Amino acid sequence: MGFALNDADRAFADWVGERAAELAATPPGEPVGRVDRPLLRRLRDLGLLPALFPGAHDGGPLREAPATRLCLLRERLARVDTHAETALALQGLGAYPLLQSGTAAQRRRWIPAVAAGEAVAAFALTEPGAGSDAAALALRAEPDGGGWRLHGEKTWISNAPDADFYTLFARTAPGARARGVTAFLVPADRPGLTGSSLEMLSEHALGHLVLDGVPVGADDVVGRPDEGFSVAMRTLDLFRPSVGAFAVGMADAALAAAREHTRGRHAFGAPLDRLQTVAHTLAEMATRVEAARLLVYAAAEEYDTGGDAVTLRAAMAKLLATETAQYVVDAAVQLHGARALRRGHLLERLYREVRAPRVYEGASEVQRQIIARHLPPIPGTPPTS
Repeated sequence: MGFALNDADRAFADWVGERAAELAATPPGEPVGRVDRPLLRRLRDLGLLPALFPGAHDGGPLREAPATRLCLLRERLARVDTHAETALALQGLGAYPLLQSGTAAQRRRWIPAVAAGEAVAAFALTEPGAGSDAAALALRAEPDGGGWRLHGEKTWISNAPDADFYTLFARTAPGARARGVTAFLVPADRPGLTGSSLEMLSEHALGHLVLDGVPVGADDVVGRPDEGFSVAMRTLDLFRPSVGAFAVGMADAALAAAREHTRGRHAFGAPLDRLQTVAHTLAEMATRVEAARLLVYAAAEEYDTGGDAVTLRAAMAKLLATETAQYVVDAAVQLHGARALRRGHLLERLYREVRAPRVYEGASEVQRQIIARHLPPIPGTPPTS
């Protein structure tokens, strides 16, 4: 690993790797681009989905998984099956706002079902006019008696339109930006909620939602009214390093493929990896992967120990790991040549899938802005006003 995992985490990583190998030959149970419910049940049966939701099946208190375990789950799964990795991760992203900030009744109703693969969760933040600037949400929550009616649209929503419920963020205080957003738990069968699937470059379940007067009440609020932005950011602080772990897993798979190919392929009278330009490319790829891995697990440890730099390190981890994965996969394709571009090749699939993580859960440009804003003061200088 190149990181000081304890014995329990090392054993957990090995266990995930063994379960991931069992998944590798499992064919998709649903058309690509839609939620694969049979795969979720397979993840449950192997214990991988319950590992994301400690307490959901053993009678203990419901709690979030440590960030380190979440990263190990995602990295080890991504090495062998990105389809399964994404299915698992989206269950976490959609349900963790309830786990972290929801009421006891909300958690009891939905978390065990999500952990069992019987309910599909979705995190609905992005809108047609509010992507990188998440505080600019326009979807309205208009007062209606003792509750609200939701009017507007959400787009690029993972697991939509197939999810069973959405953790959805709406504006309850016009003009207040981040201070006027409320998080709501919205079951998919609420009247006025419709959706459609979006066809994407990668095999990603993604959709568009339209809310036409969808009713929500006080029991549907996640956290407190007008404090939904902090609910979203708390979840993203945990999941951004794990996006980095997903990227590291993809990069590791690409690096392994490139090493195997260049060792066995001969050109100019020798294996490709004996050529200096190829050897140096492999060295650069390996160094960047290891650096990204170190930063991902440093960010996870910062979260698990309650450090003061969680947001900073989470942004750094996501930025470096996703940009690194893009470079490594591209370099692996270049080393393979045309064969890597053939439909069905491992690298052809990774090439399509590696692009999206640089955009979702905060684009690379947003991560740089977060990092710049959270840099610690320069020692010996007075604080800025």
